Amino acid sequence: KVSFLALTVVLPFLSPNEDQDLLLAAAYVSDAQYNRNVPFETSPQAIRLYHFYNHWTMRAATYFFIWVDLSLALFEEPAVFPLPFLVTSIAEVLCLTAFFGRLVHFAKVTPQKVFWKDTKNICVMVTIVLTLIDLVIYASLEAVNIRGVRWSRALRPVFLINFPESRQIRRAFRSIRNTLPDVLYVFLLFLFSMMIFSLMALKLFGDRGLRTVEGSPYFTNVLDIAFELYVLVTTANSPDVMMPAYELNWWYSLYFITYIIINTYLFMSVFLAVVYNNYRKHLKNEIHTLAYLKRHKMTEAFNILKVKVGIEFVVKEARWRQLVKVVAPDISSSHLELLLRISDEGQTGHVDKMNFLRLADLLNIRVVAINIKRHPLETWMPRVYQSSTSLLVQKMVQHRQVRWSRIFVWVYDVIILINTIFIALDEKDSLISYAEWLFLSLYIIEILLKLYTYEPRAYFGRNQFWNWFDTVIIIAALLATVANTTIQARKYNSQQILDIVLILRILRLLRVIVSIQRFRVIVTTLINIGPTMLTFGGLVLVVYYAFAIIGMEAFHGKVHFLDPSSGSPDALVCGNPALKDSAFARGRYCKNNFNDLASSLILLTELTVVNHFALLADGFALVTHQAAKLYFIGFHVVVVILIVNIFIAFILEAFFVAYSLEKSEVETAIEKKIQELGVGVQEEEVQDGGLIDHMDTKDSGFSADDGDNRKKALKGLYFRIASKKYKTVDTLLQQMFESEIAPEGKDPSLEEILNFSPKKPNFDNSA
Repeated sequence: KVSFLALTVVLPFLSPNEDQDLLLAAAYVSDAQYNRNVPFETSPQAIRLYHFYNHWTMRAATYFFIWVDLSLALFEEPAVFPLPFLVTSIAEVLCLTAFFGRLVHFAKVTPQKVFWKDTKNICVMVTIVLTLIDLVIYASLEAVNIRGVRWSRALRPVFLINFPESRQIRRAFRSIRNTLPDVLYVFLLFLFSMMIFSLMALKLFGDRGLRTVEGSPYFTNVLDIAFELYVLVTTANSPDVMMPAYELNWWYSLYFITYIIINTYLFMSVFLAVVYNNYRKHLKNEIHTLAYLKRHKMTEAFNILKVKVGIEFVVKEARWRQLVKVVAPDISSSHLELLLRISDEGQTGHVDKMNFLRLADLLNIRVVAINIKRHPLETWMPRVYQSSTSLLVQKMVQHRQVRWSRIFVWVYDVIILINTIFIALDEKDSLISYAEWLFLSLYIIEILLKLYTYEPRAYFGRNQFWNWFDTVIIIAALLATVANTTIQARKYNSQQILDIVLILRILRLLRVIVSIQRFRVIVTTLINIGPTMLTFGGLVLVVYYAFAIIGMEAFHGKVHFLDPSSGSPDALVCGNPALKDSAFARGRYCKNNFNDLASSLILLTELTVVNHFALLADGFALVTHQAAKLYFIGFHVVVVILIVNIFIAFILEAFFVAYSLEKSEVETAIEKKIQELGVGVQEEEVQDGGLIDHMDTKDSGFSADDGDNRKKALKGLYFRIASKKYKTVDTLLQQMFESEIAPEGKDPSLEEILNFSPKKPNFDNSA
């Protein structure tokens, strides 16, 4: 993002040509920083429009209208919260107007040939037109009391996918599209195997007069057999599907065992292997393209600002400062100076090309400036706070490497373990009730000891997640215990309040995560890859939304939930006589329907879990047509077989990178410079809030034993890498394949980058 406030501060001091050059270079650097691949016009007006296009307010407005458009399904028939058609249609037209305005803005900053060749823009325009046509048709039918079908609602996720802001979701879709050809061959072979087994089952069991538990014929129709065997791959109908044949002769069990080994274990494993291999290959090619495009944009920015000094081209320090202030207007002066010292190692007054090309990566690394302050107690009562007893307490709380240093940790680990046992016991016992107060008091003492040892503002710093986590859990436990005591004293009976109290008490056990280091590492790793997981959350949302809309149009009103206590006979058949004596009705699955968006999404979640997949599909087939089973099979193939396997492949790759805790080359360069300047604080040392007492003494002539003497004189600004978190998803992806990216100077041409295909080995050769 580029702030217009920064532009108004920097640009008035520049000539018109310098103004335009700085804006153009800033656009290239900003695109490189956020991995945007948008060809834009380089005229002064187009550059300013492009900066405005990428401003955070414009992106936020776009996302707002996208989510409003998607949420309209909650208010349209069949609705969770019904609103008149006029209200929802006006809201949708407003959203379409915003989308069209965003598209026009994009057209103003990109070359016309590029704009009209971009499939994303065509998709958005076609979807807008189709939605307007559908609105007009539906409104006309409503005017004459004819129920229409809002088929365009299934196209709403197109806006989420195709606007430039959603490049992560588009990348996931591209990876799926590129993976499909190889997966298709495995899937066809799987279908061939399933049909062979279906024909074998028809010949083996079709003429034996067998019946299922419900009394229907057993394996007499090849299509029904194929469906049952497909469900068997998911194990949702095992061993029920086998029992009639097994009861006839136990030898027939070998048929089903063979089928499960071949199709469930062999083919499904091959699916995962093929998806993982191909997805990783195509993802690597995508990241290679991103890395080379980033380098290309940074080279363009360098060429705009470069001047010749001696025999080489460089960017002057003053020009570099102006550029950084435009690209990152919120950067502090101390952070800016640190980046300059990294980029201009020799303090020559200019930045060479190699260091300039790293600027986008430098801006993506979060560097925290820490203002070292003394503990208030050290100022108010220094003699007491610096006494031998006080220092011993501080060292034990800080886990310093002195005698009995781990006693503090061990004692509270044992307390947590004993507390776990007491929570599982009957709380009505008075001894258990008093023990709750004892444990709570011990936990509060722990927090107070930490606040005594660590400077409070540092302990509750913005990046001290685990300290906040621990404190919130203790406060929640205190509230739960007080509420529980009050409820028991007044004999108040509210199940909802009691449920909340019990949950808050049990949450206290989450302190185990804080106390065990390896647990913290795993949880921290999961948090670090959280943004990348959200990419697939968006992908799943798109698929779920489309299937939910289709399901509502196809199955709305076919199944109804009626309270069984009402005595209505329709309650036993889910409001549809076609379900009489069916397993769907007997299992009381009436709430699993497509009568509104919320119910549809819950049902699709159940289908993703796969359990009772066949029962749900059979129920909707009974109230409509047997062809309805294709809807459920299609959902299983797309979500469970394809997307879930790709999700597993990506999480495996990302988790390995994040869990290894390896730093990138740029992070290493920043940390090296921080240590050379003697202003470093290690992340491990501040993990427990020790911003004051745990100072990095490497390369400074101080040993660890000198820490207590040195901290009295420490004051001022220190730096550290914020964490192993990644500012953008692209940064994590780039680190996943960092070792395979060609070094600077060996890049393919821009044309080769843009026309790159996984079938062409350009990048592999150059790498």
